[in-house]
Amino acid sequence: MSELQLKSQRFRREREEDWRRLEKLVDKAEKRSAGALSDADILAMPVLYRSTLSALSVARATSLDQALIEYLESLAARAYFFVYGSRSTPLERLTAFFAHDWPLGVRSMWRETLIALAVTLLGAGVAWGLIASDPDWFYGFVNPGLAGERDPTASAAALRATLYHQEGSEGLSFFATMLFTHNASVALTAFALGFALGVPTIIILLMNGAMLGAMLHVFFSKGVGFEFGGWLLIHGVTELFAIVLAGAAGLRIGWAVAFPGDRSRLVSVSDAGRGAGAAMMGVVIMLMLAGLLEGFGRQLISSDLLRYAIAAGTAVIWGAYFYAPRPARMAR
Repeated sequence: MSELQLKSQRFRREREEDWRRLEKLVDKAEKRSAGALSDADILAMPVLYRSTLSALSVARATSLDQALIEYLESLAARAYFFVYGSRSTPLERLTAFFAHDWPLGVRSMWRETLIALAVTLLGAGVAWGLIASDPDWFYGFVNPGLAGERDPTASAAALRATLYHQEGSEGLSFFATMLFTHNASVALTAFALGFALGVPTIIILLMNGAMLGAMLHVFFSKGVGFEFGGWLLIHGVTELFAIVLAGAAGLRIGWAVAFPGDRSRLVSVSDAGRGAGAAMMGVVIMLMLAGLLEGFGRQLISSDLLRYAIAAGTAVIWGAYFYAPRPARMAR
């Protein structure tokens, strides 16, 4: 037997007991959970982990057999996640997202949110003014497939009828799916193109605002603006807020690309992406809720006052959820 093999065997004999103990603890934690470990096991694991790292360092430096080195590398990697990794359960991570990560991400973008809202309102105002001067502008702002029978040629009675039309559950499901797809596309595109200095995001927000302004003008010009407001806002508070937040997230990324400051552009975008990413995960949830309200709630609820009440309630809920003071998150 060679001298190197003798050294390897002696090295293993002197330390193998600790490795085997660490391996048993890791196996137990992997098969069940970290909660299955006793207090003594939890205290022992960091000590055994550091001992294993030390042995791995020696094994590499003295060129011991490759099989031993690979075993120690694998054991150290597995133990690392229990010593330094997150010990939270999926439920705890989900709770942390809704309790802290999502609202903090939205609050951190309050400047971009105001800008995105202002751009949307600007688009609506410009469209309103242009259609007031020439109704044909309407067709430049609104997709005919989404407008349906709601255009400048429709009578007040026809417009009012579209606000209270009752459909079967199958028709409502299709309508909800179509509109959710459209609104999700607008929101995700506004965010995804933010890296181009935010310019495409601003254009998308302007276009979306213009479509809103065009529809508002049609109904208000025919004297059914109040009814249209209830029909729109029962879902629009959630939907439009989600699109504005998506635009704000895109602007946050664009700003980080354009003005990284004293950091590298990659670091700047990475930092901006943390809060923006959490906000965008929530935007998808908001769009799903808006899709349900849009496809079901506003079609099944025909009372204007009840529609406005639901809209006001959703506005209060979102405002309190995102912007009301809350306790600071405890460090783990």
